Amino acid sequence: MKNPPARALRAALAFGFAAAGASLTAHAAGTLIYCSEGSPEGFDVARYTAGTTFNASSQPLFNRLVEFERGGTAVVPGLAEKWTVSADGLVYTFALRRGVKFHSTDWFKPTRDFDADDVVFTFDRMVNKDNAFHKAQPQSYQYANDMGLPANLVKLEKVDAHTVRMTLKEVDAAFVANLAMDFASIQSAEYGAQMLKAGAVGDINTKPVGTGPFVLRRYEKDAQIRYAAHAAYWGGKPQIDNLIYSITIDSAVRMQKLKAGECHVGIYPKPAEVEVLKKDPKIELLSLPGLNVGYLSLNVKRKPFDNADVRRAVNLAIDKKALVDAVYQGVGTPAVNPMPPTLWGYNKRVKGYEHDPAKARALLAKAGLPNGFETKLWALPVQRPYNPNGQQAAELIQADLAKVGIKASIVKYEWAEYLKRAKNAESDIGMFGWNGDNGDPDNFLATLLGCAAVGGTNYGQWCDPEYDALVVKAKRTTDRAERTRLYEQAQEVFHREAPWVPMAHSIVYQPVSKRVQGYRMSPFGSVQFFGVSLK
Repeated sequence: MKNPPARALRAALAFGFAAAGASLTAHAAGTLIYCSEGSPEGFDVARYTAGTTFNASSQPLFNRLVEFERGGTAVVPGLAEKWTVSADGLVYTFALRRGVKFHSTDWFKPTRDFDADDVVFTFDRMVNKDNAFHKAQPQSYQYANDMGLPANLVKLEKVDAHTVRMTLKEVDAAFVANLAMDFASIQSAEYGAQMLKAGAVGDINTKPVGTGPFVLRRYEKDAQIRYAAHAAYWGGKPQIDNLIYSITIDSAVRMQKLKAGECHVGIYPKPAEVEVLKKDPKIELLSLPGLNVGYLSLNVKRKPFDNADVRRAVNLAIDKKALVDAVYQGVGTPAVNPMPPTLWGYNKRVKGYEHDPAKARALLAKAGLPNGFETKLWALPVQRPYNPNGQQAAELIQADLAKVGIKASIVKYEWAEYLKRAKNAESDIGMFGWNGDNGDPDNFLATLLGCAAVGGTNYGQWCDPEYDALVVKAKRTTDRAERTRLYEQAQEVFHREAPWVPMAHSIVYQPVSKRVQGYRMSPFGSVQFFGVSLK
């Protein structure tokens, strides 16, 4: 949420850790502290989509290379050094990097290097219900499911120790880009076998092992996550010895910690804090146009939102410009489509719903609700890049809806509970958002609104045959022009059927101490500390 804030790495403390509860310090040599915005759902990133969920210990087959000036993204070699694709676009063969070391931890001591068995284990447990690990831990692998991977990945083969072949049922133009996402991070098959033998498969979510540049040492929920540099990392030893995620939910507290030098890198300042941070001589305020969208999802399986006229009425009732001006304070723009305008395939011809309370009331009357109705409006409980203040947004939306007779009571849950209930489709009007993972429109239009994502990240359970056929067809061709045409048509269907109220796209800011060298913002909402140093 991706929600989203998937996909971060939270701050660091001195190696040889202080006692539990000891205060963090930014002055230990080689220690970088990152003030993050929330706790992860877990460390098994294949199972989650929230932007606060991450695992700095593992990494996928590929790294993502941003190329927005060319209209998209590319991937670069990582654990897979090179790959080939068959002429029909269905068979992918990956040559794996040799000499890659898994982490040695208190809970696992590897006896071999990374190889094809690990790739097969990683994906087979997600797509194969007969996989022993999947049977022992029958979790929902949400990203894989929402992308239709279990149905489309029909064959997964170890060709030899350093070669893997994947065969698809149908062409997937976003397949390699998807393999660069965090959900596809490679797990150790040897560790998996150890957990199965011990009857402790849940450890994969609490005691992760990977090949990434940092090794998990300790996690204290809602407090901190401590990593140490992976000295045998295939890309070279990180320049910082220790990385600490100091979990700091309150934005004002994060800002004060930054100003006091108690953390080196922050996240998501509120709009009102931006000007203050710009004036601080010790802080550099980085920014990027957000590859994101904040939105309200209208649950079409709950009356009266099964009626498209009611959904259109909700769109017309909300004064989106006033909402964005108040909540985003100059760092956001009103959204029209379910994907950001910075992404290729965006349909500029679609015009947003104007604020028109009279027309909204007329549509409600047409739907048999002349006196409106009662509903529940979920307020986002954490600050996200696509929504800086969920409570304020909910109050403004509540007031607008009341003017057309819709009595919305505001509901708020703790973040993990919010996500759990959302996945169970319990919301009437849910406040959500998404930060893009791979620079492909499929990551918005299919992952959030496709029929395969119902029960996952399609929180409103909207499954429109016309829309779905368009986004599926777009995924089955590698012709960029044809994909663009199909995605533009899909956005027109989305606008007509109004399963969401698209709220805003934000500019994303990230404050960084000027002591930090080599840090770069990612449009995908992740934070990467390999190659970063302190002066």
